[in-house]
Amino acid sequence: MRIAYLILAHDNPAQLGRLVGALSSATASFFIHIDRKSNLEDFAAIGGGRVHFTPQRVAVHWADFSQVEAALVLLQAALAAPQPADYLVLLSGTDHPLQSAAYIERFFAAHAGTEFMNIVAMPCEALGKPLSRLTTYQPRPGEPRSRLVKRVRRLLVRSGLQAVERDYRPHLDGLAPYAGSQWWALSRPACEHVLHFVERQPGVVDFFRNTVCPDEVFFQTVLGNSPYRLRMRRNLTYTDWSAGGSSPAFLEARHLELFTPGAPIVLDSGYGEGEVLFARKFSDRAAALVARLDALRGAADSRLPRSGT
Repeated sequence: MRIAYLILAHDNPAQLGRLVGALSSATASFFIHIDRKSNLEDFAAIGGGRVHFTPQRVAVHWADFSQVEAALVLLQAALAAPQPADYLVLLSGTDHPLQSAAYIERFFAAHAGTEFMNIVAMPCEALGKPLSRLTTYQPRPGEPRSRLVKRVRRLLVRSGLQAVERDYRPHLDGLAPYAGSQWWALSRPACEHVLHFVERQPGVVDFFRNTVCPDEVFFQTVLGNSPYRLRMRRNLTYTDWSAGGSSPAFLEARHLELFTPGAPIVLDSGYGEGEVLFARKFSDRAAALVARLDALRGAADSRLPRSGT
């Protein structure tokens, strides 16, 4: 089972190194996108024959289409690699595995053909996925004209020359909108379907450039309107949103009580019940906590029967 880990990172290089080290195996490869606003030299210590930093770097902004652009850069790099991966797993540089690399590879082999992505039909107010994410026009951050565009649109709305909300339906070309979470693990054919869609439907892609949090809508809408929708289960990443707000909590020692490495770690959420293999988020300062998690995982691995015994 060949796995390509697609990693979006902009800070915490020490944790990124720990993540790569924990997942390294003879059949794993790593494709890493470093935010163009970050200093690439900070990540120079991370290397190896299976580690590939994308030459193309996007300046990534929160809740902006640049998050999708960076993920597409990673998809293109991984799918163009000489050794094809069976699964492509999108992670953050602040993630860490809850299971060993061997366990994760066995998991994907046992679930071959399953797509792991949080997905619900929009609107879904209970999970914070309103249609306003599509009907609200959001100028791109970092563009010199973004403030001017906002002012012009505000004046047009006030004058009645433009609607307060956009009708997203003509722009989606008949697609039903879906939403979910940014992180996913997809089979190679599903990822190829995404890139083919980007090539065939540039108008739909352009519409998403000015939507809110498209990283949680674009991939779900593309795949939710495909045969891969029938193969989907909840994603494989544990995230603690209990504190509220727009960013998840950093994990602490108390979170380790939720995890039993070596045995399936099954959690339930609004996206359904399922096993999780990764957790976020850990900072550079979490070295001791990550070491405890690695020790638990190592102890679990030592209890597993070896081949021939």
